[in-house]
Amino acid sequence: MKPFRAAPKQRLLTSALLLALASPTLAQVADPPSDATELDAVVVTGIRGSLTSSMNLKRDSQGIVDGIVAEDIGKFPDTNLAESLQRISGVSIDRSMGEGSKVTVRGVGPDFNLVLLNGRQMPASSIEATNASNSRAFDFANLASESISGIEVFKTSRAATPTGGIGATINIKTGRPLDMGELISVGMKAVHDTSAENLPKSMRGDSTTGEMSGIFSNVFADGKLGVSVSASYQERDSGYNEAAVGGGWYAFPGDEGPLALPGPAANATNPPGAGDIYSVPQNLVYALNGIQRQRTNAQGTLQYAPTDRITATLDYTYSENRIQQQRHELSTWFNQAASRTSWTDGPIAAPTSYTEFIDFQTVNGVLEGSDLAMAGAQFATKNENKSLGFNVAWEVTDSLDLEFDYHSSSAESGADGPWGSNNVIGAAAFVRGNTTVDFSGDFPVLGVQLPPGMTRVGADRMMVTGSSFRNSYMKSEVEQGQVRGKFQFGDYSSLQFGAAFTEVNNRTAYSFTQRDDWGGFGNRAGDYADDLWIADDMSRYFDQFPGSGGMFGQFYLFDFGQVRDAAIAARGGDVSAYLPPDEFSTDRRATEKSKSAYVQWNNTWDLAMPLHASVGVRYEETDVTSRALVPIATGMTWTGENEFAVQFGDPDFTELRGSYDYWLPSVDLSLEVTDELVVRASYGHSIGRPQWNHIQGGQTLDSFAAFEGGTGSQGDPGLRPLESKNFDLSVEWYYGESSYVSVGWFRKDIDNYIGTSVVEISPFDIRTPVGGAYYNQAVAAGCTPGATAFRRCVREYIFDNFAGAPGVDEANNTIEGQPGDPLAVFRVSVPVNKESSSLDGWEISAQHVFGESGFGLAANYTIVDSDLTYDNYNLGDQFALVGLSDSANLVAFYDKGPWQVRAAYNWRDKFLSSTYDSWRPNPVYVEDYGQLDLNISYQVSDNFTIHAEAINLTDETMRSHGRHERQVFYATQTGPRYMFGFRYKF
Repeated sequence: MKPFRAAPKQRLLTSALLLALASPTLAQVADPPSDATELDAVVVTGIRGSLTSSMNLKRDSQGIVDGIVAEDIGKFPDTNLAESLQRISGVSIDRSMGEGSKVTVRGVGPDFNLVLLNGRQMPASSIEATNASNSRAFDFANLASESISGIEVFKTSRAATPTGGIGATINIKTGRPLDMGELISVGMKAVHDTSAENLPKSMRGDSTTGEMSGIFSNVFADGKLGVSVSASYQERDSGYNEAAVGGGWYAFPGDEGPLALPGPAANATNPPGAGDIYSVPQNLVYALNGIQRQRTNAQGTLQYAPTDRITATLDYTYSENRIQQQRHELSTWFNQAASRTSWTDGPIAAPTSYTEFIDFQTVNGVLEGSDLAMAGAQFATKNENKSLGFNVAWEVTDSLDLEFDYHSSSAESGADGPWGSNNVIGAAAFVRGNTTVDFSGDFPVLGVQLPPGMTRVGADRMMVTGSSFRNSYMKSEVEQGQVRGKFQFGDYSSLQFGAAFTEVNNRTAYSFTQRDDWGGFGNRAGDYADDLWIADDMSRYFDQFPGSGGMFGQFYLFDFGQVRDAAIAARGGDVSAYLPPDEFSTDRRATEKSKSAYVQWNNTWDLAMPLHASVGVRYEETDVTSRALVPIATGMTWTGENEFAVQFGDPDFTELRGSYDYWLPSVDLSLEVTDELVVRASYGHSIGRPQWNHIQGGQTLDSFAAFEGGTGSQGDPGLRPLESKNFDLSVEWYYGESSYVSVGWFRKDIDNYIGTSVVEISPFDIRTPVGGAYYNQAVAAGCTPGATAFRRCVREYIFDNFAGAPGVDEANNTIEGQPGDPLAVFRVSVPVNKESSSLDGWEISAQHVFGESGFGLAANYTIVDSDLTYDNYNLGDQFALVGLSDSANLVAFYDKGPWQVRAAYNWRDKFLSSTYDSWRPNPVYVEDYGQLDLNISYQVSDNFTIHAEAINLTDETMRSHGRHERQVFYATQTGPRYMFGFRYKF
């Protein structure tokens, strides 16, 4: 055989840097040549150094691996890990509250990308506003970037990789003291988020907030003992404003529904044809959101190496993310009884203008209309992550390495306020007459007719309506033990092997107290003082959207606590109505116990073109136990024209079990055609486990229902995981020290997709007043089904003629289903393994450094396609891949002398984010979005650096829509964020 081809010296330096940053993990990166350890300790820092190190990680890895390496100690390329990950080809992110949160890789959503911390499976937790969380997705917003040394994204499956990542396995790495040596580094940063400026003063928080971080590392006992501590604390006050049809759209065939054709359409301009599909809105909401966040991260590591062959590591990682949110709304509710409309052309027709006529009526001598709703909300949540781990790496002989790793980790999310995690108090003025929404532009523009003679909504017309106080909770725990080994056969062949036991315990829970007084309660003048309400105009908070200046924007702000106190007083001091229950009504608990073992053979044939191969197989078996405490429904009450509430009695637990096992083969090949040209091919199987609600052990009905009935869900712990057969081909040309071009093709054939079958059932013998005795008498008395005010007519007839009868409570404006009334119908979603699909795509990446000028470019483009897309012409339930989109990145940088400048543009194409809007089977498409970020730093001395950053520099807005672009779902405005700070190294 010819001698092994040595890597260039620069690659050895960056490989040594990567090894120094690495944790004892999966050994996925190829071993460096033996002389790498003999080089002087040279570390290349800065933008160019980071990009070069990331390039060499990609070049020297077996399989398709991309990554990001910190530019320096405490300086990651982006302040948010998700926003750094989006710079990698094939990776897209979801944003929450103006910040990167979760990642989609190669068209595979966040729930099916596995996140590791130093090679260990991390738990994930999150909470939802109106139900228990279902997600396995890791939220990168919980981790600060200052303590992160690097991120690896493994896009191909390998036997040595833990299961769970169909899109990718993402390994977050932190520094180790025996590698970092003696180091002290501190940094401070001031943050000015302009999104908070576009809010009422009472919601803004501080105009400038602070961030601080520090890293300490040292070695003792002749380099045998190492200690490191890192910590950061960050505050950020921000905001976002949105216009939304949050209740979704009702979709109909052209010959059905409120505009049934053929039929009268005198007030419809360009009405939909009989063969068209058209949609009408459920509501329109304008919302202002003020957010305060405090994020704390800390990590401590103790290492001891008694000999050159044994290293023991004990580490603890902690993160806490507290979020407080204020929200104020102006909203209108529609009854799908269009009075005047205009439409786009079919076959998918959307309203460009939508009007419902509302008559004023005299009530107690006052002219009233429908409700002009103005809700206020306060949310307070805390996300906490803890991980304690122990690792021993033992070089038994020159040929045999063994490693033992154990960790116990938890992620917990829950309420962080006295009133629960998500609390809403409704308020309204009953002054709304004819209501119009102009949907012809990107921003929906509201028009409201007030009673004759009224030009401003007076505070004396305001009153409290319904309310909801909710508690959502989630905790996920992972206990994992891993044994890994590697036996080296000479210079060119090795055998990796290992076994692991992993137990995941997950709990998601939810409870709420809801008052369904959406028609209002109490005496306006006597119970609610005028000074509770603060007049404002909503139109001034949407200046980035054309047309917003012409909207009806009159609304009232209010102090949540003061109005809560007033509402309690109006109820005679009944506090229980404005607190969530002490006990959870929904409580899902699942345990997954997995055993795994793998073997992987690695070999290099040093031919004219060296060929590297890794062939392995992994065996995995999992037992699932799922218990669920589900509320037992006892009745249904009609609370408003189209609002129904489901009543619940005492909850109870049910338990179900399931199990599965898999053999997962993998093959990775790489051919070094020349020193600069590498060709790769990979094939492997991977699995992704179902969401937690899919394996819940019981049935849950939603608390809100509609005229047509209710909704609910149930799970099955016997569901199989998604199984993907993955193919990869790539060609990579490394033509310079820091420059390369690569083209990759991938394909995933995925089975066992969990589709949703919706079944109509009537559980728990629940009765609905719709179609009951009172209802039928109202119809017989002249209330005409299909008429504009039909539901109001029925309710008024029942209150006028049956007040005080069983189930009829005129004081609280409710009608309850009675024995003998029809059974309520619920559309219950049931998960099933029924779908298969394939997705394929291309990843094109390039990086070029212009000699010694300091200038450079990095760019990538990802194309993803699938045969499983949403059919906008189908009104039934559908299964389609969500999150599938093309994406692109362009980074221009200058790195020379004391200056570093980086401008980064990220773009994501339109994608399907959901197959349901609210509770109806309608698509939600997030429109394409591009964002420009800028980072500038200046090294004043060897120890002191100042830097400035700008996020969303061009103040982009976000928008989503339904079957047609004019069917807006959300239109969101945030704002640029600016940061200025320094870092000092001792």
